[in-house]
Amino acid sequence: MKSPLPVRNGVNATRLRLPEEGPWSTALEYILDRFDHVNPDGIAERFDRGEVVALGGAVLTRETPLTDHTFIWYYRELPVEERLPVEISILHQDEDLLVVDKPHFLPTTPGGMYVAESALVRLRVQLGLPDLIPMHRLDRMTAGILMFSVNPETRGKYQLLFENRQIRKEYEAVAPVRPELGLDVAPLTVRSRIVKSRTYLLAQEVEGAPNTETAVSLLEETAGVGRYRLQPHTGKTHQLRLHMAGLGLGILNDPFYPVLKPQAADDFSKPLQLLAKSISFTDPLSGTESFFESSLRLSEFPPN
Repeated sequence: MKSPLPVRNGVNATRLRLPEEGPWSTALEYILDRFDHVNPDGIAERFDRGEVVALGGAVLTRETPLTDHTFIWYYRELPVEERLPVEISILHQDEDLLVVDKPHFLPTTPGGMYVAESALVRLRVQLGLPDLIPMHRLDRMTAGILMFSVNPETRGKYQLLFENRQIRKEYEAVAPVRPELGLDVAPLTVRSRIVKSRTYLLAQEVEGAPNTETAVSLLEETAGVGRYRLQPHTGKTHQLRLHMAGLGLGILNDPFYPVLKPQAADDFSKPLQLLAKSISFTDPLSGTESFFESSLRLSEFPPN
């Protein structure tokens, strides 16, 4: 369903499903009951301003019966967010695609305490592109290549590339070196079954048929620290971090794997040493080969 309300300040309107029946005579009564922790005057004023609408754009009033509509949309009141001290670099932009270098610590999309401070909202506002949508996601702690769709008319063709695994991605990571693995001689393919619960912070490797695959190779090393190439053939949450930890090669500055560290404020001087280094694919519109490479580097590996 397409929202009848436009994007405002880079953020989509929120959709809410109304119950078919209940002790509420109006939609407003239901919303006041559901969000009883929110200022009731502020909620009612949104109805008065015409900011609560139904599918097709019908405006709800304080008196609109509960059963008149199934889905409604409204704008959330967003808290003031402190700007994260990181910046996005634009690598490519045309009428269909936007490719950027996402910095560490910035989430791809709004969630939790980060709404305005997400790559999507920042870029929508900065570039005046309300229809911008990410084609894939990077963890908040992971930096590197992130691709967005600019044009809704061509979006589906690019989405199919991801659905059909026709996108080739390479990552880099900095981690300890284990010479006995021979990763400087030949890549090692790691396969395992990973599950991630919505109620648990960490992903876990469990028994069962593998649903993830990563090729790991060592590019170079110095003083016991290695720079690794990671080539994922699947895209499960925290896959690369788990696979490296499982090899005894926990990525430097990873607060989750192999051991969950106590929650602490972001230390911007010690980002997770994981970088989405490149992305390549055959462009579905032009038929040409596209290749984008990050200009970022991982700070924990000494420069040549």
